[in-house]
Amino acid sequence: MIELQNVVKKFGSLTAVNGISLTIEKGRFFGFLGPNGAGKTTTIKMLTGLFHPTTGFCRINGHDVHRDPVPAKMSFGYVPDQPFLYEKLTGREFLYFVGGLFKMPGELVREKIDELIEVFEIGSFVDKMAEEYSQGMRQRIVLSAALLHDPKVLIIDEPLVGLDPRSARLVKDTLKRKTRAGLTIFMSTHLLEIVEELCDRIAIIKDGRVIYEETLSDPADPKRKFNGQLESMFLQLTK
Repeated sequence: MIELQNVVKKFGSLTAVNGISLTIEKGRFFGFLGPNGAGKTTTIKMLTGLFHPTTGFCRINGHDVHRDPVPAKMSFGYVPDQPFLYEKLTGREFLYFVGGLFKMPGELVREKIDELIEVFEIGSFVDKMAEEYSQGMRQRIVLSAALLHDPKVLIIDEPLVGLDPRSARLVKDTLKRKTRAGLTIFMSTHLLEIVEELCDRIAIIKDGRVIYEETLSDPADPKRKFNGQLESMFLQLTK
């Protein structure tokens, strides 16, 4: 579902990403980890088509993100590290706008919005203008927008930023449920406890290179490999 092959990104003399190759299968919850400046966000921006790789290629659902961008982007949802909304639109208006971008029929958009209002408990503010929203409200609307068209792949950069504990639990439970139904998730985060709770595969990046990969047992398995020790391993590998 997701393939990066020998991806390199240079900015002048700086090599931000240096030969990353990853293949992530359908239904995986993939955690992409690394210290600040390791190349995580640059990799995500190449994967979503915002940056063009210097060499190598990125494919999503069989489509080259840069050579065949429209079908690739129609098949995934993206949540950036800073959720973007149009300040003078309400959350509902923004969701209708996103539905239009994905060429969804109006009645289907209405049904999906009603479903997402319930899932993410956004009914109390979905009809207020975005300029009134807190960070957590913005995050829930942007997550709703990313899932609106039932994507096959979801790419998330720091999904729990600004969320209170209840909202974070709603998001985590929803993402777990979606992966069980076949959604592939590529998640970058600094919250290692979230990775331990949710992910069934991880990669750690440092200085633009993948230095560690591991496929994990199911998060519900009591014999899960890291069992609270991911932080110490991460610190050892990235020191």
